[in-house]
Amino acid sequence: MAERSGSEKTVALNRRASHDYFLEDRFECGLVLTGTEIKSVRAGKVQFKDAYISIYKGEAWIKGMHISPYKQGNIFNVDEERDRKLLLHKYEINKMHQKVKTKGYTLIPVRMYLKNGRAKLEIALAKGKNLFDKREASKLRDAKREMEKALKLR
Repeated sequence: MAERSGSEKTVALNRRASHDYFLEDRFECGLVLTGTEIKSVRAGKVQFKDAYISIYKGEAWIKGMHISPYKQGNIFNVDEERDRKLLLHKYEINKMHQKVKTKGYTLIPVRMYLKNGRAKLEIALAKGKNLFDKREASKLRDAKREMEKALKLR
């Protein structure tokens, strides 16, 4: 997949996130994974289709993220869509919990990447877009594309 810097390798992107939500604050967090799961992550077998983050008893959990079983994992493979704990500072969890609770925000995964050999997840506080917001964003994107095309032809 795409590389950002020398020590980061993007494994999975949630492209629907910016289409369906206004992304505001972003956080980097680690994940608690088993040995076979990290091997599947390194192979790029991750999907965020219906994934979201919930906060339960002061801990952040990602739900609905699919990590395919590792081929050579046999008995050590675990459930593909199990809940996985996220590693965040307590003050970050409290900040996110307050916003989610009071202002109608939600927490969604944006990107998973490997940083110095460790799996990291970029999550964002997001507010849902309405249909007219999505149409407006599409119009702006098309207009920008047309302007770039016109400048390129000159």
